[in-house]
Amino acid sequence: MSAMRMALEPRSSSDVSGLTRAARALRFAAGLIVLALPLSGCGTGALWDKFMAKDDTFVDEPADKLYNEGLYMMNEKKDLKAASKKFEEVDRQHPYSDWARKSLLMSAYSYYQAGDYDSCIGSATRYVTLHPGSPDASYAQYLIAASHFDQIPDISRDQGRTEKAIAALEEVVRKYPTSEYATQAKNKIQAARDQLAGKEMAVGRYYVEKRDYTAAINRFKTVVTQYQTTRHVEEALYRLTEAYMAIGIVGEAQTAAAVLGHNFPDSRWYKDAYNLVKSGGLEPSENQGSWISRTFKKMGLG
Repeated sequence: MSAMRMALEPRSSSDVSGLTRAARALRFAAGLIVLALPLSGCGTGALWDKFMAKDDTFVDEPADKLYNEGLYMMNEKKDLKAASKKFEEVDRQHPYSDWARKSLLMSAYSYYQAGDYDSCIGSATRYVTLHPGSPDASYAQYLIAASHFDQIPDISRDQGRTEKAIAALEEVVRKYPTSEYATQAKNKIQAARDQLAGKEMAVGRYYVEKRDYTAAINRFKTVVTQYQTTRHVEEALYRLTEAYMAIGIVGEAQTAAAVLGHNFPDSRWYKDAYNLVKSGGLEPSENQGSWISRTFKKMGLG
C-alpha cells in the first residue's frame, strides 16, 4: 500500500482517538513553552543563569600567602578573628602541608589571645594529636592548660575549672619536663592549688561563724593535708587551734599551735594561736601522735 493511499484512507475510531490525545499533549507542551517566555522577564532568566553558572566561590590560594595574611591580620590589624580564619583556611586548602601544621598552632594562639578558650583548646588539642613529636607540641599543650587556667573562677564559685586547669598543667610538666613551659606550668599549678585552698578556707570560716566546728575542722584539715605548700596553711593551723579549743579538744589545739609556731614562728597567725591557747591556761605543745604532727613530718616539715 502506498504512502499516499495510507494518508487518504479513513481512520478507525481508535486511531482518531489516539491522534486526538496526541494533539492535546502537543498543545499542552506548546502552552508551557509560551508560558515560560514571559516569566523569563520576571527573574527566571537570572535563576537559570545562576543554575547554569560555574561556582567561582572557592579560590585555591597559596598556603604561604594565606599564612602571611593571617600574621598581618593578627599583628598589624589586631583582628584576631580574621587571623584565625586565615590560618584555618590554610589547613582547609592545604591540609598536608607544613604550612598547615604551622597555621594550626597559630590559630590556637590567636584564639587564646582573643579569649576564645574553647576554640583554642580545640585547635591545640588537634595539633598535639596530629603532631605529637613536633618541637612546638609542648607549646600547644601549654596553650590548652593556660586556656583552662584563665577560666578559673573566684573562690565563691564551683572550682571544677580549677581542677581541670591543674590536670592540664600537670600534663605539660609530665610530657615536657625540660621545656620552658614546664616551669610556667608549675607556677600556675601553685596558683591554682592556692585557689582550691582558698575555697576550703572560705567554707571553713563559714562553718566557724555557724559554730559548726566539726565541719569547719574538716575543711581546715583538707588545707593542711592537701594544700600544705599554699599561703593558706598558716591560717588553717590557727583555725584548727580555734575550733579545737571551742569544742574542748585542747590536745589538738596545742599541737596545731605548736606546729604553727615551729614552722612559721614569725607568722601573725602564730601570735593569735599562742594567745588563744594561753587564754585557756595552756601552752603550745606538740603531740607527736597527732594527725597534724604526722602530716607535717610526712612532708618533711614539723
